[in-house]
Amino acid sequence: MKNHEREKLLNAIVFFAKNTRNLGKVKLWKLLYFLDFQHYRDVGRPVTGLQYFAWPKGPVPVELQNEVEQPAADMQQKLDLKLQEFAKGKALSITPKADFDAGLFSKRELRLLESLAAEFKDSSADEMIEATHLENQPWHKIFNVQGKKQAYIPYELASRAAEAEQIEALSIEHAEMKNNFSRI
Repeated sequence: MKNHEREKLLNAIVFFAKNTRNLGKVKLWKLLYFLDFQHYRDVGRPVTGLQYFAWPKGPVPVELQNEVEQPAADMQQKLDLKLQEFAKGKALSITPKADFDAGLFSKRELRLLESLAAEFKDSSADEMIEATHLENQPWHKIFNVQGKKQAYIPYELASRAAEAEQIEALSIEHAEMKNNFSRI
């Protein structure tokens, strides 16, 4: 993961930790999924660059799932990850240790972060799972329609068929632009 994407990812987690209640792994995975897939649907690129896989309880960013078990130093500086006892057993609790850096995000990305935090502020993990399982959503298309368990969920599934070509063109244009800037 590139440094800018990594900073955006960690700051998105800080944002959700500051602006939602009871943030654990399941809720966080679903918030990041909505952030990335809704942004991709609207502009042709995700916010964090994470890859999501269709697990039984919804989309999971496996790389991040593995990292929270042994967080890298930059994650430990920004987040407090603790196992806590709850009524249903032990679960990971995520709280911020750093301030949110809004300067890393576009206005559109900030609006989406705020919208998702407001919509799911008090949602439980089970409610988040239910929200990702809606018919015709990317997870549903892979897990239920195609029957692919633990398979990669392509961002292109966030697009409506009529918009797919336009978004693909924007995505290619964005990749070319990033390539050109990286040569400078």
